[in-house]
Amino acid sequence: MFAILKKELWSYFGNWSAWIIIAAFSLITTLFLFFFENDSNIFDIGMASLQSYFVLVPWLLMFIIPALSMKTFAEEQQTGTLNWLFSQPLKVSDLVSGKFLSVWVVGILCLIPSVIYFYTVYVLGVPEGNIDMGMTFGSYFGLIILIAAFSGVGILASSLSQNQIMAYLLGVFMCFIMYFGIEQLASYKLLGGADFILQNVGFYQHFLGFTRGLIDFKDVAYFVFIIGLTLTLSNHFINKKK
Repeated sequence: MFAILKKELWSYFGNWSAWIIIAAFSLITTLFLFFFENDSNIFDIGMASLQSYFVLVPWLLMFIIPALSMKTFAEEQQTGTLNWLFSQPLKVSDLVSGKFLSVWVVGILCLIPSVIYFYTVYVLGVPEGNIDMGMTFGSYFGLIILIAAFSGVGILASSLSQNQIMAYLLGVFMCFIMYFGIEQLASYKLLGGADFILQNVGFYQHFLGFTRGLIDFKDVAYFVFIIGLTLTLSNHFINKKK
């Protein structure tokens, strides 16, 4: 698993793709938070809070994580190197886990530049340091575990696809449905009492608790279950390709 993780991280950082994605992610968040006139602009909000950042980032991750994960298996199959990997003394579960961890690590690294945003809001607060630390660190924890869930979904999409384009489109679609689509469907209240159950199937309600500074065991367990389920399904579909 660690050999695969090292290989994948080298492929991301060795050809500049990870650097470009991290830079693009940081540039977009900076523009929305400090320059563009929109509901996420910190200066327009007038509050010492990174709440708008934690609202914006999941939407960006919805497109970025599938871009990172699309090559994990779809590219291997497209280029024929997947059969070579099968011939190596590797378990399929180690292969899936190593690729998952590599996508997760790069996704987490996208958050590192936001330390500058935190420092900026911390300094500009009146008085200085007037920022809700519990909500901020809870939200960061939520983003880290949400990145893991998106990574699992992206790996599953790649294991189902024959090429990278299909893997990316399927990954974006699945992430969108899990994060926003199910939540919106439940908001129409078409199922009566079952709407609450449907609402809790998606990512949004479970991530929302973290943005309030609440790290609930049920929310953590939900995301761990989703990650385990997506990796188990990925393992199954990759085994079928042997």
